[in-house]
Amino acid sequence: MKLRGILPTALAIASGILVLAGYFFAIDVLGEIRLTLIGWAVILAAFAVLAGIVNLFVVHINKIRQREKGMAYSLILVVALVLTFLLGLVLGPEDPRVSSIFTTFQLPVETSLMALLAVTLAVASIRLLRRRLNLLSIVFLATSLVVLLGTAPLPFLGVIPYSDWLRSQIAQVFAAGGARGILLGVALGTLTTGLRILFGADRPYGGDHG
Repeated sequence: MKLRGILPTALAIASGILVLAGYFFAIDVLGEIRLTLIGWAVILAAFAVLAGIVNLFVVHINKIRQREKGMAYSLILVVALVLTFLLGLVLGPEDPRVSSIFTTFQLPVETSLMALLAVTLAVASIRLLRRRLNLLSIVFLATSLVVLLGTAPLPFLGVIPYSDWLRSQIAQVFAAGGARGILLGVALGTLTTGLRILFGADRPYGGDHG
């Protein structure tokens, strides 16, 4: 293995072992090292987000320069991005005027996207019944309708009795149980991947694999 592959592997393994040791052993030095390494990771993650924002900005600037289709949307995005970024730097993220940008523009857009998602979910479940009519498809459609009816009142009918209770049962019992199962699977997969990286079996940071 070349030196350029050994050094990143050794640094990754040492950093991971030090962070894990800081959690399991009540030693002040290990605790300080753990917090320092986590702080560095947070800073790197912040720079990664900033790099993504810069890349998004450059992509839409190029669309505007080349006058591609949808150029008007790119122009709106660039102007909004620059204004929001400058206001955040000058006034700070806690300023009420900066917070009002989120509540006035981004929150309604996210709400509209959630509404579109609900309609798309209902249409997809109906199409699923046409292509594959079985018990799971019927349960999926019935669950979607119950959740939709329990979330918003119907015109001229108001809230359907027991729909809110049934929706909460589905969301807090069945859906939450399924989500926790998925999170457990993700956690086990992440743990396995982390152990492979710590032991040097996988070296994504070095450019080659064991």
